[in-house]
Amino acid sequence: MVQAEMQQQGYGATPYAPISQTYESQHRSYGSKVGHKALNAFANLTTSWLELPKNMINISNDSNPFYGIVGGVFKGVLNMAGRIAVGIGDLVTLPIPTQPVAYPLYIWDDFDADTSFGPAFRLDLSQEQEEEPPVVQAPSPKLVVTAPPVAAPKPEPIDNSKQYNQETNQKLDAMFKKEMKK
Repeated sequence: MVQAEMQQQGYGATPYAPISQTYESQHRSYGSKVGHKALNAFANLTTSWLELPKNMINISNDSNPFYGIVGGVFKGVLNMAGRIAVGIGDLVTLPIPTQPVAYPLYIWDDFDADTSFGPAFRLDLSQEQEEEPPVVQAPSPKLVVTAPPVAAPKPEPIDNSKQYNQETNQKLDAMFKKEMKK
């Protein structure tokens, strides 16, 4: 469901597109890519235990507290193991600039989103640029004049009780005459 919501919000075909786009726009040089990867590895290793309360809270909010505690512990342990593995993998491959694997990048980025893991060992091929990209100015907004809202007239209630009573009386009279003739 998180992936579907992110697609509807324009994040791209996969939930990992915003990470790589943000990552590429912020970090351009080799040194900053490697430094950011080391920071991610350290953050994943030291804060992986936060997956336990995160999953317990999220599952409790989605279902009930009992299932949230039991299921949240199991899901939290799996996500915690995943973050530890990603952190160790980032430390082992530190000199190779790769894109982040875990989403959200840091556990505190989006505490309500379920942790997911994307493709591993994708090289970060963003261009190293010294210059700032050109600033594009947005067009000025146009003034839109709208007419004041027009209130629709309230419909008058229709009283069909007299017509109903006349039809019912005619039917009862006809039935009574038919029965009396027998």
